[in-house]
Amino acid sequence: MDFNEGFDMFNIMVIIFPLFFILIAGIILFVFIKGIKEWSKNNKQPRLNVDAVVVSKRTEVSGGGTDHHSSTWYHVTFQVESGDRMEFSVNGREYGLLAEGDTGELVFQGTRYHTFTRKQTSA
Repeated sequence: MDFNEGFDMFNIMVIIFPLFFILIAGIILFVFIKGIKEWSKNNKQPRLNVDAVVVSKRTEVSGGGTDHHSSTWYHVTFQVESGDRMEFSVNGREYGLLAEGDTGELVFQGTRYHTFTRKQTSA
């Protein structure tokens, strides 16, 4: 009995490739729909102005290496008067302007960061 008679690699690929393609397309579609839902939910939330303190900052880097592009995401955690903490993604400029311990007015809408206006402290 020839080994190739019962096992045909081409037939297996005809089955696996479409399943793999459908899986990847499904994941992309899921992420896209999730993003639209979050965007829509944020738009329905009130825009809030609250007193807050910057309690921490962190970065998240992906990619990089030798001759490769890397991406950096910036996150800042604020603590409001009630003691609740909220982390928002901010752009690099905002990240650089904020320091841990800064106090001021945080403006946000749902999970969307708008601005933080630092309060001047008298010396």
